[in-house]
Amino acid sequence: MSRSNYTFTSESVSEGHPDKLCDRVSDAILDAFLNEEPNARVACETFATTGRVVVGGEVGLSDPDALIRMMDKVDSIVRACVRDIGYEQDEFHWNTLQVQNYLHKQSAHIAQGVDKDGAGDQGIMFGYACRETPELMPAPIQYAHAILRRLSEVRKSGAEPLLRPDAKSQLSLRYEDGKPVAVTSIVLSTQHASEDQSSDDVRAIVEPYIREVLPSGWITEATEWWVNPTGTFVIGGPDGDAGLTGRKIIVDTYGGAAPHGGGAFSGKDPTKVDRSAAYAARYLAKNVVAAGLADRCTLQVSYAIGVAKPLSIYVDTHGTGKVEASAIERAVMECMDLTPRGIRTHLGLTRPIYARTSAYGHFGRAPEADGGFSWERTDLTEALKSAV
Repeated sequence: MSRSNYTFTSESVSEGHPDKLCDRVSDAILDAFLNEEPNARVACETFATTGRVVVGGEVGLSDPDALIRMMDKVDSIVRACVRDIGYEQDEFHWNTLQVQNYLHKQSAHIAQGVDKDGAGDQGIMFGYACRETPELMPAPIQYAHAILRRLSEVRKSGAEPLLRPDAKSQLSLRYEDGKPVAVTSIVLSTQHASEDQSSDDVRAIVEPYIREVLPSGWITEATEWWVNPTGTFVIGGPDGDAGLTGRKIIVDTYGGAAPHGGGAFSGKDPTKVDRSAAYAARYLAKNVVAAGLADRCTLQVSYAIGVAKPLSIYVDTHGTGKVEASAIERAVMECMDLTPRGIRTHLGLTRPIYARTSAYGHFGRAPEADGGFSWERTDLTEALKSAV
């Protein structure tokens, strides 16, 4: 039997965190290629350090001339990402950093399986949903993201000019009867403008925004605050610590509240099931919960490279199911084509919608008019209820 009274912690990192900056660059390059051709193939990795961003990986377009044109755009794409995030430091500035581009044509041996509508790789992917928040996400990760997103908004608007791009949050929530009721501790480390600013000074800036985004009553007199606990945090971003695409996979998903298959998302086109099938699994799990078939749902799907049909579907409703898990497994297979092509078509994944996913979570976001975050829709509920 699962525990009902406990404390659970999740963390988030801002768009200016070195790893997230790399995710942003990789996804911006992906978007540029998809804008050129919806069936573009991209597996882009980014590395960032002091004064330098290195891009590498495999890309493919049907038109060789278009591929050459896109290669020429990589430098400007990188600089635009860094500028939008807000880095204008002496040792990491969008205008003066060195960009190295090592992208090359996709391997024919990988392409041969995908070209036949098979999966781009083997692997296992998980989706999860629960009733802890209106977004059907675990509360610790959802609100850890919300804190950093709000601080980014006031930094970029100019309302808080002393904040800088690099930041991390961590939220510990106390659960009673399986529901989050209070914050036991808040950890917030944010880059700031001046060494004259103390931890107390930084707390005075960020605390009102943290209180603004957390549910009323969750912060109590017993809540522990740890704001910039090591003191000064002026040197940040890739100048303070190197970054790499795909190193924040738990931040990107469920904050540790659910299993993870191990594959990162950013920089991968939707033929890669690491990304597209993880989105489909979240979509299905969310619709299962939204349909009232369970209060919690974990869904696993698995694939083999070059094989279109998923090898397995597994559902766990953690004792909250209103119907048997096996019935839900049959229903999701009936309601959605889970081949790689079927997922791309159902969720409209061949559009340039990915740079926006690179910070503050791939899940728990509102579906957007242009198809962004399509996997957060709950338009499959009636079909699922009918199928079971």
